[in-house]
Amino acid sequence: MRVVILGGTGLIGAAVIRELIKHRHKVLALSRSTRSMAMLKALGASPLRGDLRAPDAWVQSVRRVDAIIQVAATFTEDMGQVESKALEAIIQALGRKNGKIRLIYTGGVWLYGATGNSIANETTQFQPIPSFFWMVETSEKLLHTQAFSTAVMHPAMVYHQKGGAFSRFIDCAKQHKQIEIWGDRATRWPLIHRDDLAVAYRLLLERPKLTGHFNASAQIGVRVETIAKTIAQKYRSPNGFKVV
Repeated sequence: MRVVILGGTGLIGAAVIRELIKHRHKVLALSRSTRSMAMLKALGASPLRGDLRAPDAWVQSVRRVDAIIQVAATFTEDMGQVESKALEAIIQALGRKNGKIRLIYTGGVWLYGATGNSIANETTQFQPIPSFFWMVETSEKLLHTQAFSTAVMHPAMVYHQKGGAFSRFIDCAKQHKQIEIWGDRATRWPLIHRDDLAVAYRLLLERPKLTGHFNASAQIGVRVETIAKTIAQKYRSPNGFKVV
């Protein structure tokens, strides 16, 4: 398949590109700098020069592909507006194109909020914090957009050998500082390695008839205390952790 990836140099996007290239998909990935272009080429993708904030410059390229994977995030206060503008530009560019484009949109487990002793599944009602409510609205809009065959991926806490969801803990442990656990040591995180998550993205990509919401998790309910202890021991940090 010919696939456009938005956010291809990020934590998830880079792993998804590697997985798709390994299975002989052709990947075009948005790139806004010379540095990111070099990174994408090294991963085996073809760079598409442009910025998520200025979709008019690159959006016509989506007419030539079979699928779009959205894993981009600006992590700014206007992230929702930036993404909405880009997605609306894509919808307009597709116009009356014959057939549907496969779209995989990325949500996240935080959209479920605190679930107590219940494990969230694809039928669990979303209870996002106010600053992420827009993501629920966007996913529902995309699921009902005629131009797309949409699947919404909700990854667990994503990690890899250098950090990811564990980056803050690892940085503290390397400096022999106390790892700070925010809130409650008994808080439980669902976890998934980014390479395993990339496989989930590929499998959804290759099955365009599967639509709706999909959770991706490899480990369910790992206590944050256990994670902090394990990381402190790995880096031989004598100060362990503290709850703040």
